[in-house]
Amino acid sequence: MIAHTFGERLKTERYHIRIGVYGVLLDSKTDKIIVVSPPNGSYLLPGGEKEQKESDEDTLKRESIEELGFEIQVGRYIGAGEDYFYSTHRKKYYHNPAYFYVVDSWSEIGEPLEDFNRVEWMSIPEALKKLKRGSHRWAVEQYLKDRQEKNTLPK
Repeated sequence: MIAHTFGERLKTERYHIRIGVYGVLLDSKTDKIIVVSPPNGSYLLPGGEKEQKESDEDTLKRESIEELGFEIQVGRYIGAGEDYFYSTHRKKYYHNPAYFYVVDSWSEIGEPLEDFNRVEWMSIPEALKKLKRGSHRWAVEQYLKDRQEKNTLPK
């Protein structure tokens, strides 16, 4: 069930459904997260469209190799959100249900397979300002909230 909706669904438009899986990947040494900027100049969390019969974990692992050149370990499920938006790049309306996970560990295994994206490490506040989709910002905020709660628990 998706409880967090971002954007407005226009009743007069036909929406293309694009189910996505995305990860919050933090470099604990620098306290920065990684974001991907496709050719349209937007900023998104790493991940992408789920292919037929793929699990969420398989999707995120495949997309991490394609976009980042990273092999990853998928961790805790953060939650789900959905965005309704118009893509000026593709000239279509999209409904993007998205599932978000923490990336527990990663290692660089080579160059990204997709050479048209820009990959950037940025501070969490900077990423929250730049991430284009509301569901991506929400997922990072949930990640932060969970992290803060764990840091304040007595040991």
